[in-house]
Amino acid sequence: MAENKGEEIRGNLWQAADANRSETRPDWKFDGFHHLEFYVSNAKQVADWYCLRMGFKKVAYSGLETGNRAIASHVVRSPTGTATLVFSSPLNPSFGPTGGAGDLMMDIAVKGDAVKSVAFRCDDATKIYEFAVSQGATSISPPKKHTDENGSVIIAVIETYGHCTHKLVQNVDYKGNFLPNFKELSEEDPVFAKLPATGLGFIDHVVGNQPDNQMRTAADWYYKMLKFHRFWSVDDKQIHTQYSSLRSEVVADWDHTIKMPINEPANGMKKSQIQEYVDYHGGAGVQHVAFNCKDVCATIEAMRERGMKFLKIPPSYYKLLRERLKNSPINVKEDLDRIEKLGLLCDFDDQGYLLQLFTQPLEDRPTLFFEFIQRENNEGFGVGNFKALFESIELAQKERGNL
Repeated sequence: MAENKGEEIRGNLWQAADANRSETRPDWKFDGFHHLEFYVSNAKQVADWYCLRMGFKKVAYSGLETGNRAIASHVVRSPTGTATLVFSSPLNPSFGPTGGAGDLMMDIAVKGDAVKSVAFRCDDATKIYEFAVSQGATSISPPKKHTDENGSVIIAVIETYGHCTHKLVQNVDYKGNFLPNFKELSEEDPVFAKLPATGLGFIDHVVGNQPDNQMRTAADWYYKMLKFHRFWSVDDKQIHTQYSSLRSEVVADWDHTIKMPINEPANGMKKSQIQEYVDYHGGAGVQHVAFNCKDVCATIEAMRERGMKFLKIPPSYYKLLRERLKNSPINVKEDLDRIEKLGLLCDFDDQGYLLQLFTQPLEDRPTLFFEFIQRENNEGFGVGNFKALFESIELAQKERGNL
């Protein structure tokens, strides 16, 4: 019965994705995630950690040596994909506007290291910005052309939930490896080169957590400001355990190149992982980032060898998974023994399947974590795995004294 209900939920969600599109395509086009920017206390060391544990490569830098007197930014990218992360730190010991990094200092003081900006590639940053502001979006920076010897881009910035921002990045004729006024890097680290490649591809989706009863406001912002539409949604009747539950709605652009799940906690016997995040983050923010991988088994093997820590899935999950697959038309090409050994989760419907796994929190605060996902004709978010995932998270919450 539970499996049939899960298939019914997924089937309804795909119909809802098309039904909730606006009748006509917007006058602009998005083309996926350009990069994510993190505000951190020591960008240089954080960039090294991501290269060591996750296999990123340093590709660009901005700081004192490039003429930036306020902020140092280190840019890393997956060597086998487009996933790009930027880590930025203040250079001056001031919380005020002097030096241009006061807001950055305050964000780190309150939230710790966290995602500040989710940048979208688009074909007309000015048009999107002007429409969003006309609808009531808060402007952080109007469209501005940035140019160096490699060409130009136009960037505009608006504010979304939890004082996070969206950068609208329009490539005019830029041929560099990141953005104008960043120094390009090519030096190979002698340690990183000896480690196994992780095979990260592109940013699949970015998940934002909201306080209770704020999901609707956050999701509606995307519908109104950017003409996104509802792609997927579940409520606490569908996603819950004995102790906690959540509501989630996924917003997407017209072409489904950008997907932004929005979560909020629902009432339960104990504190949900969503509420735990909100408490330790100090409000709404980016909870986790999912990276699409062509071979997630190889990715997880490489990351375990690099020392990455993942959530532990109970053995009973795999016994049930094998029973469910016996009655399914789907053939999982990966060996199930290998999937179990690596601790991967598998979700499927009558069209395809996905494999996924989540890290433990990456910081002392139980806030940010990552997901690695392989899609085989399945554009879902692992609704069939939520119960096992939540139970695993609840065990970790119990160890932290937060359940």
